Amino acid sequence: MRIDLNSDLGESFGAYTIGHDSEVLKYVSSANIACGMHGGDPFVMHKTVRLAIERGAAMGAHPGFMDLNGFGRRKMDIRPEEAYDLVLYQVGALGAFIHAEGGRMQHVKPHGALYNMAAKDAALAEAIAQAVHDADPSLILYGLAGSELIRAGKAADLATASEVFADRTYQDDGNLTPRSEPGAVLTDDEAAIRQVLQMVRCGTVTALSGKTIPVQADTVCIHGDSPKALAFAENIRARLAGEGIEVSSFLSR
Repeated sequence: MRIDLNSDLGESFGAYTIGHDSEVLKYVSSANIACGMHGGDPFVMHKTVRLAIERGAAMGAHPGFMDLNGFGRRKMDIRPEEAYDLVLYQVGALGAFIHAEGGRMQHVKPHGALYNMAAKDAALAEAIAQAVHDADPSLILYGLAGSELIRAGKAADLATASEVFADRTYQDDGNLTPRSEPGAVLTDDEAAIRQVLQMVRCGTVTALSGKTIPVQADTVCIHGDSPKALAFAENIRARLAGEGIEVSSFLSR
């Protein structure tokens, strides 16, 4: 069995350091690199691209809302055509740094509120998928498993990767529990690892209600900005190996 392990990286900016990028990159197969809107800046983008290439991690653009204060996690009233331009702009910006370093972009994964809104809003999802296609039709679109974003990506003739989350809980409809609600984040590492193994091996996840629901797991997200991110990344990589599950990016297959 094989799984892609991804993490949101390059979210530091200016004088502010967020996450443990250099160390987390030792354990993940794909890096979602912030593009200067919700986090990141040109210097950090370039540095993160170089680090990812050095560590052998596949690279993807991680476009989000223009919302540094809210870290891109606040909903914004945005028209589909605005979302198209926002995503195209950010993919192009990161692509320039990757090209300058002789690398190749593997994927695009929207960030935060943009990601969650596109999971349910078909028009928004279609705009994002079209922007990715127009930037480069060979890119893989990452989206929440079973979401409108995955459906839109397929309709736009893009390769898609259904994403699951190690440390987030699920609702009965397959959506993530909103961060504003109790129990949205799994704080127990062992519980998070058990959830990942269930999703990868069984194709199911136990929702917050206790109901078992189906889920497709092509790629697993581990968050790189939590206090225990580094230890968790090391632990989950070791446990996957122990279970005979190979961690690899899509480009390396």
